[in-house]
Amino acid sequence: MRRPRGRMVVLGGTSLMAIALVACTGVQATPRSSPLQVSRTDGSPEAFAVARPARPPTSQSRGVSRSRSVYGAIAPRRLAPSVRGLRPRVYVPNNDDRSVSVIDPRTYRVVRTVSVGSEPQHITPSWDLRHLYVGNVYSDSLSDIDPRTHTIRRTISVPDPYNLYFTPDGRTAIDVAEGRDTLFFFDPATWRGQGSLAIPYRGPDHLDFSPHGRFLLLSTEYAGIVVKVGLHPRRILGIARVGGSAVDVKVSPDGRVFFVANQVRGGVSVIDPRSMREIGFIPTGAGAHGFAMARDGRHLYVANRLAGSISVIDTATRRVVHTWDVGLSPDMLQVSVDGSELWASDRFDASVSVIDTATGRLKHVIPVGGHPHGLTFFPQPGRFSIGHNGVYR
Repeated sequence: MRRPRGRMVVLGGTSLMAIALVACTGVQATPRSSPLQVSRTDGSPEAFAVARPARPPTSQSRGVSRSRSVYGAIAPRRLAPSVRGLRPRVYVPNNDDRSVSVIDPRTYRVVRTVSVGSEPQHITPSWDLRHLYVGNVYSDSLSDIDPRTHTIRRTISVPDPYNLYFTPDGRTAIDVAEGRDTLFFFDPATWRGQGSLAIPYRGPDHLDFSPHGRFLLLSTEYAGIVVKVGLHPRRILGIARVGGSAVDVKVSPDGRVFFVANQVRGGVSVIDPRSMREIGFIPTGAGAHGFAMARDGRHLYVANRLAGSISVIDTATRRVVHTWDVGLSPDMLQVSVDGSELWASDRFDASVSVIDTATGRLKHVIPVGGHPHGLTFFPQPGRFSIGHNGVYR
């Protein structure tokens, strides 16, 4: 969540009520019996149905082999040739300080601080793993960091880059402009615009793609709605009303469902992308926010930033198998190359926590700048990055 200009947002007990109020009142309710009219990128109206809640299907996938998994390439130490030999670093954007803290994960110390633009939100590895982009929301820019020298190569002008993603084929970069309720599309080689798509709900936030990249599911933080967007052509295909405040999004290993964190409802929605219905809900903890997939490609880590805990979901059974009380305010997550550590930005505590994934024990707390957000551990296993703060396939 971006922090509005000119006023502080404190996410405590009363703030949850405020978020819920925004989610309930920020968008006019649409009757379920009638389709909603929105504008396509070509200006013509497009109608789509509003999904109703549904019961879970009677049969569920109980697992998927790694060879067929969306996450088959993120096994421990399977680094792409382009990043082999690169010294690992953890990059942490500090919202309050216009800076990025660079941490050596071997010593757990900040070794460099890089000055960037205003309100840096996420550090996004490029699709080809050669760039790290810092989304400077209030500067309307991306700072391009060279991961070999940890210095800024250039600054790229893009509007309101709260979040940044790349289509699985690498041909398009998607700027999620949360403050403008719009997706902007760019050629990632030249950063020339490829058009835009208005989202008729407040606060487009996080997204993930279907296994073959034909569509994506997008959360809206202030409307409590998940939006299905087709990419060929670019248009809205449907919605699911989940309520609360929808945040991070992750496709399941078999690609059949999507998981959506909800920081007001305190858990994770399970969305069927074909019917656009919530077919299940997994309670995790207050302030459920960020996701990271474990190196086994099956277990999903969930940061509950108001509860000060991490939940571990078995994506095959869709059940919580562990809850680790780590304290502080874990927000966005990253996994070490060998999978032995989970790194979390502590949103309200100006620190980064390191958690042992074998025991759930808090190993280290590293001081950084104010309001750290979408940190990235780089490099990581995977053939390519689809963006956000480091999501690989």
